[in-house]
Amino acid sequence: MRALVVTPTYQEADNIEEFLERARAAAPDADILLVDDSSPDGTGEIAERVVARLGGIEVLHRPTKNGLGEAYRAGFGVGLTREYDVLVQIDADLSHDPAVIPRLLQAIDHGADVAIGSRYVAGGSIPHWPWYRRFLSRYGNRYACFVLGLKVRDATSGFRAYRAKTLETIQFTTTRSKGYGFQIETAYRVQRAGGRPDECPIVFSDRVRGHSKMTWGIFAEELLLVTWWGVRDRLLRRPPRQTVGIASSSNTSS
Repeated sequence: MRALVVTPTYQEADNIEEFLERARAAAPDADILLVDDSSPDGTGEIAERVVARLGGIEVLHRPTKNGLGEAYRAGFGVGLTREYDVLVQIDADLSHDPAVIPRLLQAIDHGADVAIGSRYVAGGSIPHWPWYRRFLSRYGNRYACFVLGLKVRDATSGFRAYRAKTLETIQFTTTRSKGYGFQIETAYRVQRAGGRPDECPIVFSDRVRGHSKMTWGIFAEELLLVTWWGVRDRLLRRPPRQTVGIASSSNTSS
């Protein structure tokens, strides 16, 4: 399978070189696309210097900061245009261990439509988090899973791999989330389309350099969108777009 690792960046100058070195070592056959929103700290410029040394890396420079969801839509669009088989998403702040990328790719190869790096399955953990971040993450996940009927444990995880055909099926370009709600929205669409999820345990390490992008405003966006989707699709009984499993029709490309 041809895989593209998509990594949005904004003000990650302290982490980007180490991240790219670790990602290249973990997945030497995958290509890497950084989507940088004109980071004022020079993240994009540092990445360009690393590109020449490591190879297989490209930087997509966007003119303004438009949110995580927009960055992923841009990166996934590049991947589908270039006909990659799998699109991987991962943060550049070193909270996600690039060494897990091969396991996510293996899950896709074994039939999953989306493979999620999960903190909330056996073997997963979130050491060193303060109580308020644990609260936001755990109860945000529980609320989303309850309201939307999601069958995954970690719907907000930003470390995952998608089968390219699955992203096309769920029409990811029409997703609305600007922030971390993008993770929930895509997982929800995969489930409603009949896709097969898989969850691989990860240890989510808190960043040691730089600042978290999570804010109460982002959390509020997730809450409002999840509530709206639940009302629209469950209470109003909006039918799913597809009821046949995606993986069953796309495994021949694996």
